[in-house]
Amino acid sequence: MSDPAKPVCPDCTLDNVLSLPDHWECDACGHEWPKEEVPEAARVVKDANGNILADGDLIAVIKDLKLNGSQVLKAGSKSKGIRLVEGDHEIDCKIDGIAYMLKACFVKKV
Repeated sequence: MSDPAKPVCPDCTLDNVLSLPDHWECDACGHEWPKEEVPEAARVVKDANGNILADGDLIAVIKDLKLNGSQVLKAGSKSKGIRLVEGDHEIDCKIDGIAYMLKACFVKKV
């Protein structure tokens, strides 16, 4: 099983890759490439049902969410045109004109 931090060789696609201070080197074919060429995996955000979310999707809250104070965001509240952002609250949206940051596990794609 290959280490997820190590890439596979772009030439021979084997995972016998040596990590050197400034570059990667394939132990099988000898190909070398700089470490900054390794692309980062794109972040995938999934809703409570496992559907992949994207910017602009329509979502609905799946359960009542207690917010600051006595405010409650009711289940079934919908938002269109969401934005995915970095952090533990992955969704930036507006519901009834109020901006919210929501975790993807509390919404479903509509």
